[in-house]
Amino acid sequence: MEKRVVIIGSGVSGLLACKNTLKIGLNPIVFEAEERIGGVWSHTLESTRLQNSKEIYQFSDFPWPSSIKNTYPTHNQVMEYLESYAQHFNIFACIKFNSKVIGIEYFGESNEEMDSWALWSGTGKPFGSKGKWHVKVQDTKNCSIQVYHAEFVVLCIGQFSGLPNIPEFLPNQGPEVFKGKVMHSEDFSALDNSTASELIRTKRITVVGSHKSAVDIAAECANANGVMYPCTMIQRNAHWFFPRDNLSGLLLAFLCYNRFSELLVYKPGETFLLSFLATLLAPLRWGISKFIEIYLRWNIPLKKYGMLPKSSFLEDISSCQIAMLPDKFYDRVEEGSIIIKNSQSLSFFPEGLIINGENRPFETDLVIFATGFKGDEKLKNIFESPVFQNYIIGSPTATVSLYRQIIHPRIPQLAIIGYNENFSSLGRSEIESVWLSHFLDGNLELPSIRDMEEEANMWADHIKQVTGRYFRRACISNFSTYYNDQLCKDMGYNPRRKKGLLADLFIPYTPTDYSGLTSK
Repeated sequence: MEKRVVIIGSGVSGLLACKNTLKIGLNPIVFEAEERIGGVWSHTLESTRLQNSKEIYQFSDFPWPSSIKNTYPTHNQVMEYLESYAQHFNIFACIKFNSKVIGIEYFGESNEEMDSWALWSGTGKPFGSKGKWHVKVQDTKNCSIQVYHAEFVVLCIGQFSGLPNIPEFLPNQGPEVFKGKVMHSEDFSALDNSTASELIRTKRITVVGSHKSAVDIAAECANANGVMYPCTMIQRNAHWFFPRDNLSGLLLAFLCYNRFSELLVYKPGETFLLSFLATLLAPLRWGISKFIEIYLRWNIPLKKYGMLPKSSFLEDISSCQIAMLPDKFYDRVEEGSIIIKNSQSLSFFPEGLIINGENRPFETDLVIFATGFKGDEKLKNIFESPVFQNYIIGSPTATVSLYRQIIHPRIPQLAIIGYNENFSSLGRSEIESVWLSHFLDGNLELPSIRDMEEEANMWADHIKQVTGRYFRRACISNFSTYYNDQLCKDMGYNPRRKKGLLADLFIPYTPTDYSGLTSK
């Protein structure tokens, strides 16, 4: 039978899925709604830099050019790097731009027949004998719709785009009563540099949010307007931010992101001995968290400006809530071009905002919601089948439960790459794409549906437990090396990728450590 593979999305995950699918002799087609590759990087402020160093954010077989000297490359440098990668591996030839996938539906077997399966897809193989996906694609230029057929679909749509999370307001207290302009950070970041500059120039701007997008936009507005038109940033919960310097990067890498640091935390499915060791090392885990908090409080005036988190550093890193500050962010706060306010709720009036806990409302011209995205709902909505939608996420308290964070045990001939979150999103997506290529090439067997569900639910329950209210982000930051170990073992590779015990324990893993994991 034919082995037609459709990949949805040409962000980092889509590029990696395409490259590794090409490598095993398949000819995928990649649907991209935008006019260029890059995913969230194509909708990022010009001033945005990498969150982690270029050594961590690089393809295992395609190093950064020697001309890039920055430890944290800029937005334009990242886009040039991604485009060079796609050009080098002939990925552009597979991409159909301006092609938005508005729905996918599986045909071949009835729901009753699929329920009776003991093996994924009925056979445990990536390409079933009858099943096909119908992929509904809309041309974003002329709005025409075409349906494509595929034997296998790879979703690379990510969590942080497409479906903005906008707070709900009581009647007559929301944006509809406001005379100014309201937008989401995704819409602002999608503007070209000149349009964005014109929009914010000499305006009173309010940014609602407390994470990376919020501080980036606040810094952008402050740089443009200075103290004459200060930018107000309203946050509900403060998070731990690191200054963008080499010492902070080393602290994160060597205290939080190596194999030894993962011995300090509980991991899903670990042995009794590893669990017992994590219990014994709990004081060290607490001590490292407090040491980093003390360092950040000493280095950054968090308490002075209302940016001191109520959560511990350990809680934030476990739920992927830490981030890097823009350059000279607190210089802008000190001079008064950024004003930080803390509030659990707010409402609109015609001239501006009313902040809970403040006696006087304040006037503003532009409100930008940097309040994240509904990534799980976006993933759910791409399926036309209510049955598959329920499989993906059945209730408000459920989370996406995937075997190896890639395969849903009950949805045949489909994989999801790059959904779970950790500190090195590129490295995570690369090893997942290699794992998938092994499976598509027949070099990897899946266990039974029952065993996959048991494994997937165990990981989902663990993630939900350690990430708290942020469980929908599917964060595996605290045990990403352990996760990579599982994938390496599946593919028949030694998960210990470094030479020597001390190096393997204490030197952080990077994508280049996993080079050579090609399909056999």
